[in-house]
Parts: sequence; structure tokens; C-alpha cells
Amino acid sequence: CEQKPVDVHLFGTQCFATNIPINLCGIPDPMGLAVAMRAGLVLLAASVVMPARDPLLNVCMDAKHHKTKPGPEGTLHGQCAPWKDNACCTANTSSEAHKDQSYLYNFNWNHCGVMPSKCKRHFIQDTCLYECSPNLGPWIDQVDSSWRRERILHVPLCKEDCEEWWEDCKDYVTCKENWHKGWNWATGTNRCPWGSMCRPFTQVFPRPKDLCEKIWSNSYKYTTERRGSGRCIQMWFDPAQGNPNVVVAKYYAWKKRSSPARMEDVTPETDRAVCAVPWLVLLLVLVPLTAGWGSYGWRSL
Repeated sequence: CEQKPVDVHLFGTQCFATNIPINLCGIPDPMGLAVAMRAGLVLLAASVVMPARDPLLNVCMDAKHHKTKPGPEGTLHGQCAPWKDNACCTANTSSEAHKDQSYLYNFNWNHCGVMPSKCKRHFIQDTCLYECSPNLGPWIDQVDSSWRRERILHVPLCKEDCEEWWEDCKDYVTCKENWHKGWNWATGTNRCPWGSMCRPFTQVFPRPKDLCEKIWSNSYKYTTERRGSGRCIQMWFDPAQGNPNVVVAKYYAWKKRSSPARMEDVTPETDRAVCAVPWLVLLLVLVPLTAGWGSYGWRSL
């Protein structure tokens, strides 16, 4: 007879069993079961008494206008409303995000003429996501800046969000590829640098990928993942259906902690399918097997 090892790990609120000695002949191994039950009791106690808080989930970045931690806001203005139940922005910040030139960053959308409203709505939504979302933790990066200590980097944006943004803005003109830096701030607001020319979006950003990845210094990453896939962040969503970015953040937080080999072969969903039995149920199954252990009774735990 041989023993089959099964691993023990946690994902979210689920408990998964692995590396527990299982006797394939059906005869309990006293020491193996003792170790397994001890591990089960420890994990069960930890999950009940002190549930772990993932530092990558439900967090606000340390930036200019963000709250220290997310929470309900009651009312958020306009396009920021989808985040009202759990937001990193205040109602005032959400209102300023809709202005052509707000106190948030003194940024002027109309630096090469009036930006069409169909284009501007994407930049407003982008601002709402940045300021309000508590689901960007897996992509928060440390920065050395006078106005923020953290930023987002390589957030996987859904294919539709990126392509619709580019499509609605392709007839606008701009003088810069990277809107994060390099402006002329002599008047207190951003103006095109000396010697630069206003050009059509399609020349500055030939493809949707160019727009989404370059305009904010790689804050976003263009993906072929679609809305509802659970693998990309949505700028646009219906709050009545819940916030789809919660699941996305959980997936990438798990992926960030996992080894490359594991990321390729296993997903959290398959983990749950393999071991959906809670530790309490596992212990209840193991307890009857202890009958007849003799000297390997409960005291050996």
C-alpha cells in the first residue's frame, strides 16, 4: 500500500486540502491522520477566529485624492455612480471628474480644440475608475512623486473598453502621445509643448492598443479578454449586475502569489472544483476513523 500526498492551501474564503497522507488501501495511517487533523484544526481555527485579509483586495492607492480605505458613498456624480456602494473617491471628487478643467489635476481636455462629448465620456470614465475603484490592488505600484506615492501599472483593460475608447476618439486631435508628462504648465494648466503640432488621434495612436497603453504611461494593458470573462478590468459596467472587477481582482491577486508553473496549469475555479469540502466537513469525516487507534488517540494531537 502507498500513501497519496495532497496539498493544503487557502484561496479567498475556500480551504483546499493537499499534502495530507491518504492511505490508498483504505486503512487510516495513525501518524498521517494525526498530522492531517492537526493541520485541519489549525487552519479551521485560523479561518474562523482570524480570517486573513488580502492586502491586494479592496484597497485604495496612496494618491492625491483617494480615501485611505474604500467604503460606501451614498451618492457619486454621473459616470462615477457605479462605484457608490464601495468607493475610493468622495462625492466631491466624482463631481470634479466631470469638469472640463477641474481642481483635481488642472488638466485641460481641450488642449487641441474642443474634445467631442462621445470621446470625453471615455476620459471621464477612465478618471472615475482611477479615482473610485477599490479593485486595482494587484496593479498598484510604488512611485516617487510629489503628488502621489502609488500608481497603477499594466491594468488589463477589456478589449471592448479599449477599442470603443479609440473608436469614439479617433476624430479628435492631440499633440502628445503620453499625457502624463511633458506639457507646458506655464499658465497653470496643461498646454501643448513649444514646437509641437496637433495631429489626428489616428496618427498619434494608430491602434486601440497604442491609446490604452501609451496615453497614461502604461497604466493600462491592452488585452483580447472580453467583458464578463473575469480576466479583464471593465471601465464600463452596470452596477445593477454587481461590480465585475471584484472577481477580476481576486483572480489576479491569486495569480500574483502563485508560481509561474501553477499559473499556467491551474486556476482558482479548478481548485474549488477539486476540493470544495470545508475543513469542518473533512474533520467530521476523519473523526470516525480514529476509532481503534489505541495509543494514537486524540491526546496524540
